[in-house]
Amino acid sequence: MLAFDFMRHAFLAVTLVGLLCGVTGWFLVLRGQAFAGHALSHIAFTGAAGAMLLGCPPLSGMALTAALAGVVLGWEPPGDTARAPDRQRGRDTATGLLLAASLGCGALFLQWANAASSSATLLLFGNILGVDRLTLILLCGLTILCLGALAVIARPLLFATLAPDLAAARGVALRGVSVGFMVIVAVSSAACAEVTGVLLVFSLLTGPAATMLRLGLSPWPGLAGAASLAVLLGWAGLALSWWSDAPVSFWISALAALAYLLAVAANSFHRRFRTF
Repeated sequence: MLAFDFMRHAFLAVTLVGLLCGVTGWFLVLRGQAFAGHALSHIAFTGAAGAMLLGCPPLSGMALTAALAGVVLGWEPPGDTARAPDRQRGRDTATGLLLAASLGCGALFLQWANAASSSATLLLFGNILGVDRLTLILLCGLTILCLGALAVIARPLLFATLAPDLAAARGVALRGVSVGFMVIVAVSSAACAEVTGVLLVFSLLTGPAATMLRLGLSPWPGLAGAASLAVLLGWAGLALSWWSDAPVSFWISALAALAYLLAVAANSFHRRFRTF
């Protein structure tokens, strides 16, 4: 399997994407912004279609468009915790409207570019087995950049997530942290879409993170566990696809769902065991 260049590129790509999406997704799920991460991947579809129209690499268009959308989605007033449900509804509404508009523009760009249906399928469901050297270099650069930025804002981000009022009183720039984090999520979504496609980004961006949070792990073990699980899901998906000839995206999404269900079952069993 690893005797072929395209398989080695695929394993390297899924390792980079798994590390990035596992760490980023842990904060995303903790902050209750999984829908925003899902929407950013769809918005990235518009950037990829626009890049194809201009003759540019799709990944660059996906990252740029998603990053701009991340700024918009992250630009929210701090507010107080008493009005958190109202702010959440308003944020979800804005996310949905932006998502719908971007998908319409993406369909228009594909028509203008006269792209074949196979091109749209690759954008929607990913093409990990077609990752070339240039795309691998871009993924490596995006991973290093995003993980470095996330390391810088990790402490204030965690503080602002768990205790926003106290963080604001301590001088944490809630809006700046929110915008910075959503830009990181946007670029992570674009990178993940290169593996699973824009329709299945949930599998790597939120699946491993939700599994670790369901197990009740503390921050550092949770972050390490989410990143490790995302990488393992990617490797297993590639191996099973090689042996079964089923799409890689199917195996990754199926294994992510299975891992979460096992975490739910383990958590339920642990709570029952403690009652006796």
